[in-house]
Amino acid sequence: MDIIHNEAVTASGLRVSMPVPGIVRVTDGNHKGSYMVSAKLRKSAPKREGERLTWGNISVEPENGMALYYEGKLLCADYPGVRQPKIPISQEELEQLMAEGHVPAGHLDAASVWKVEVCKQLPEDAVIYGLGDKTGFLNKRHYAYINWNTDDAKPHCDNFQSLYKSINFFMVYSKNGCMGILADNSYRSRFDFGKENEDYYFWSHADGALDYYMIPGKTPKDVLKRYLVLTGKSMLQQKWVYGFHQSRWSYYSPRELLEMVDTMRKNRLPMDAVHMDIDYMEGFRVFTFNEKRFSDPKGLTEALAQRNVKPITIIDPGVKLDPGYFMYDEGVAQGHFAKNPDGSIYEGAVWPGPSVFPDFSQEKTRLWWGEKLKILTDAGIRGIWNDMNEPADFTGQLPDDVQFAAGTHKELHNVYGHLMAKATYEGLMNADSRRPFVLTRACCAGSQKYCSGWTGDNHSMWQHLQLSLTQMMNLGLSGMYMVGSDVGGFGSDCTPELLARWFQLGAISPFFRDHYAKGTRNQEAYAFDEKTMDACRKALELRYHLLPYIYDLAHEEMPILRPLVLEYPDDPMCRELTDQCMLGDQLLAAPVMTPGVTARAVYLPKGVWYDYYTGKRYSGGKYILADAPADRMPLFAKAGAIIPTAKGMPQYVEEITEIVLEVFPGNGRHVHYMDDGETMDYQKGVVRTVNITVRGKNVAQKVTADGYPGPDSLEVKWMV
Repeated sequence: MDIIHNEAVTASGLRVSMPVPGIVRVTDGNHKGSYMVSAKLRKSAPKREGERLTWGNISVEPENGMALYYEGKLLCADYPGVRQPKIPISQEELEQLMAEGHVPAGHLDAASVWKVEVCKQLPEDAVIYGLGDKTGFLNKRHYAYINWNTDDAKPHCDNFQSLYKSINFFMVYSKNGCMGILADNSYRSRFDFGKENEDYYFWSHADGALDYYMIPGKTPKDVLKRYLVLTGKSMLQQKWVYGFHQSRWSYYSPRELLEMVDTMRKNRLPMDAVHMDIDYMEGFRVFTFNEKRFSDPKGLTEALAQRNVKPITIIDPGVKLDPGYFMYDEGVAQGHFAKNPDGSIYEGAVWPGPSVFPDFSQEKTRLWWGEKLKILTDAGIRGIWNDMNEPADFTGQLPDDVQFAAGTHKELHNVYGHLMAKATYEGLMNADSRRPFVLTRACCAGSQKYCSGWTGDNHSMWQHLQLSLTQMMNLGLSGMYMVGSDVGGFGSDCTPELLARWFQLGAISPFFRDHYAKGTRNQEAYAFDEKTMDACRKALELRYHLLPYIYDLAHEEMPILRPLVLEYPDDPMCRELTDQCMLGDQLLAAPVMTPGVTARAVYLPKGVWYDYYTGKRYSGGKYILADAPADRMPLFAKAGAIIPTAKGMPQYVEEITEIVLEVFPGNGRHVHYMDDGETMDYQKGVVRTVNITVRGKNVAQKVTADGYPGPDSLEVKWMV
């Protein structure tokens, strides 16, 4: 092993360094650059003791299985043996099964060739989190996945190996600590977390460089903080974005759209935004408005503004192949579209019919696309919803050899949505001084800097309600904090009880949107009976009541919606809890996700907890049976909780003008943030913070104001 420029080079040619404090990088030196990593990489000099390299409390033995020790404990090491499946299958058996469609889940990607692979020892007690919006439960151990952004309209279930997002980050948490891994490779990748053999976990790439980061820490929270230093923090949204969004595919006219908004307001159903799906466009041509249906977009957005509702429009990457259409003509003339190997423009098909695809790997294309957003912002549009950006192609997946400026489709498929989000974010930054709202379906590690996300085309199924919670929690553990699912389900027909229960989960989801498809039952809360609408109204009122607290959480460096293990890592009961969550560090929610249930078991970690609605006191460290009537989700506050809430019953964010601190006896602290809720000035320190502490039944408030006005103290309400 040699050390050259603070980088160790092993006998096999691997390079080991610490480019970011607390993070170790291992690479074969063949990387071309990163779409995922945004931190400045500066290699720190290690202390060498024989074959061991040490940086503070982190030590690595590169020639001994790349063993990494954190605070003296072994956290990660290469598997010393040869991969050996526990359930071997011959090629003859595999071909026979595949002939009838009975393909073993572990062999769904058997046709792929894997050129890069890393195999690590799997601690016996380890649990594994991450990889974004994958299906299944919170703990990913015993499962295998493929990272290849995929638009799959079939109802999602546990054996889906691929969905819309390819986040190559996961955490392995065991008694020795927590190890985060970011595999920095944009090619098709697979991750096997002990499915093939419980002695090891491994990941493979179809091509490209071996380049990964080991991020050690005591707990998942420690690792997540360091991961965000490496890839970028989840962005703060405008305050209205944390309100309720109503959407459907599609509202076909301004009259229909405004009638929906007026009906929401008439029924006292709070809302802040409406989403306009593909039918607002002229023949599905991006950056156009339908001349018959939406001939006066500015008039529509002004009418929505009078109702305190923000409009958001969908944009797909597929550009209609249509000579005479400005996007097509400019894109051809300026070289903005992906090409076939022979240099001709690749042609696929999406909603407009024959379509071509922008090459977002080119800066000039991202600038061109971003400039076109001014067509929408000048019309009063306040946010952009990027869809179909895996990219989806109705003629079949784009061939691997489709050419982009930075490489082939094989290399860039998993980062296509990421680059589109970057183009959209930067375009909105140039068009509007307010914080960009970009919602994306497809993305990769690091996309959280540019966009929010949702879990794609789910269905009105109780199983998908259950799935949405674990997907949101794992997205949070993967660095994407502003996420949600289509409340009520996008496809299929929602039942009254399912809608009410999904609204209750939506009330604590970072991104809260009701969205449904053509040909399915109307899903606005008022489209159901009075009992269901009232239950949805109560969920919406809870959301707006808690919105000041949720906005505070958005300022923090941790997920808004969290699995319990993030706050209680030493509690074994919390490591695999899938049906409960934390809203920040002070509220515990137990959504009802099964029909006909009016009470449910809730696990309360050690300490004192209070029923949020009644103030009833509980001692934690055990399960309790909590009431769960049809119009209420069990919600608990820990002792010492301080929850900033909206006074009154606001119907939209601008009506939140007074804050009440709901305080539960105990010892605790909270930081409440006040800023303009729209611009990037908070990054310049134009913010007013209130540091609040409670000791027993005494509350203290300390205000730090840097140019933003506000009250010197907030009203306190004791909840017990």
